[in-house]
Amino acid sequence: MEDLRLANLLGVTALAAVDRLRPPVDQQAGHGGGAAAALVHLHAWPGESVERLRRVLGISQPATVRTVNRLVADGLLERRPGPDRRTAALVLTGAGRAAAVRVLEARAEALQGFLEPLDDDERARLLPLLERLAASLAEDRGGAVRVCRLCDRGACNETAPCPLDHTTPR
Repeated sequence: MEDLRLANLLGVTALAAVDRLRPPVDQQAGHGGGAAAALVHLHAWPGESVERLRRVLGISQPATVRTVNRLVADGLLERRPGPDRRTAALVLTGAGRAAAVRVLEARAEALQGFLEPLDDDERARLLPLLERLAASLAEDRGGAVRVCRLCDRGACNETAPCPLDHTTPR
């Protein structure tokens, strides 16, 4: 019974986090759907193809193309020649990089507000638990990139490595 309650509370908390996160993040991206994640991902991985972006976003190829088209029309993204004649490399413009930074700032603000009820000691106890949960979210690099599609990569560093580093081939 405790596991059921724990799972229920986790579900409520996760859904509330998404509900608080989505509006400010989508506002900064200028669109809903996968636009914010596309901006953040392409900020970290410039030059990705539509197909690779599709896998990261977890949406259909036509939906990915629509997202890319909207970002191109807004002046946030450019299609450049890719490694072959069939593939375009997706690269953020200066405005697109600025939008990605604003998305990450809105994300951080929403999530920091979510943690406000916890004191420093409670946050310190929560951190290793969230690291363990995050580490279990992907088995391979593709899964990790998908899980981290909206991550602030600056939050993970040498002193606090990414919990999904185990998915990176050494």
